[in-house]
Amino acid sequence: MADPCATNTGLLRHAQALARLLQHAAVLPAEACAAQDAGGRVLAQDVLAISALPAFDNAAMDGFALHGEGQTLSAGSVLAIAGTVAAGDAPPAQIAQAWEIMTGAPLPPGTDTIVPVERTERVDARHVRLLDDVRSGQHLRRQGSDMQPGEHLAQAGQRVDATVQMLLAAQGITEVQVRARPRVAILSTGKELVDDPAVALQPGQIRASNGPYLAAALEEAGACVIAHHTLGDDPADFAARLARLAPDVDLILTTGAVSAGIHDFIPAALQAAGATRLFHKTAIRPGKPLLAAQFPSGALVLGLPGNPVATAVCFRFFAVPLLRAWQGLAEERPLRARLAADCQGRTGFRQFLKARVDHDAQGQLQVQVLTGQESFRIGALLHANAWAVIDEEAGLLPAGTPIEVLPRDAGGRWHFD
Repeated sequence: MADPCATNTGLLRHAQALARLLQHAAVLPAEACAAQDAGGRVLAQDVLAISALPAFDNAAMDGFALHGEGQTLSAGSVLAIAGTVAAGDAPPAQIAQAWEIMTGAPLPPGTDTIVPVERTERVDARHVRLLDDVRSGQHLRRQGSDMQPGEHLAQAGQRVDATVQMLLAAQGITEVQVRARPRVAILSTGKELVDDPAVALQPGQIRASNGPYLAAALEEAGACVIAHHTLGDDPADFAARLARLAPDVDLILTTGAVSAGIHDFIPAALQAAGATRLFHKTAIRPGKPLLAAQFPSGALVLGLPGNPVATAVCFRFFAVPLLRAWQGLAEERPLRARLAADCQGRTGFRQFLKARVDHDAQGQLQVQVLTGQESFRIGALLHANAWAVIDEEAGLLPAGTPIEVLPRDAGGRWHFD
């Protein structure tokens, strides 16, 4: 009986293959983390404010704090200056008509308004004249007007960014609960690969680029790379590495040797090592040979194709959702943009195409599918800021058709520079 999840090519669709993978992506446990070290981590618990912000009534600008008793003070009034209050000073104890005050300084007792210094005229060292009528309550920062104790500062499933860290610091919060980082190992295979940039290439050799790409992309996606090896095409060496790594990682990423050539040994090696295959080959381009398996220890394996763009696509659209699920992040939501030119779909395959998303003359999102789509071409990625997603059933898509687009990079941030 035919697999109802398969396309007319007989291959598993992207959505169904991803669903099979994510069945094995239970959220990782929580752990304590110093707030100052929490950048990029995903919160495992809501964070609540523990104090009011601002912590006390203070001046919103440099000027004079006035004792107006709730009444409007008339232009031309001359007031006696009792002294000066700067940011960091304790508020004075006495009540007076006027105090010279600096931005952020606490309000002296009885004062209820601030007049900016430029709307005053100094009569002498101890007196100031108002140039305008001054109403009560202006230019004040009231205690708790920004944030109240118990108010949500950040929510579980939110990544700690610079803004969250600013709020944690402002609140004096020293520790937060975050999700453990997924532990990942990288095994790049191929006797043609040279990973030492100082070594001259011999005929037939190439620089190993997939491993460095994956290591950087994993960091962007919040994972911890605990091993990174470049191997030849020796199944025994590969099996030995797997045996050592599988008990201590959540995920092993391999590159190369997963297709149907005589040196594509990884499917058989995984089977011999006791891994259960989740799927092998999917209806996507590039990246059709992708393989997913799981060891008895629970560690998952994603066997990525060796062509660099296929590696990038399979990582972006399989490994990244997996890493997000482990960290308790919500499913990524694509944007929709209109095609700048006609685009031909490939029936039976979901395509992930190098693309550039920008705004058109009307300010609407527009996507340009770039030239150089072959899976060995990495130069075109420099010009891309997105992946254009063309569905399995798509035929010829005319210019103006809205399609899904996602950011190029693993971190999921849009760049429109």
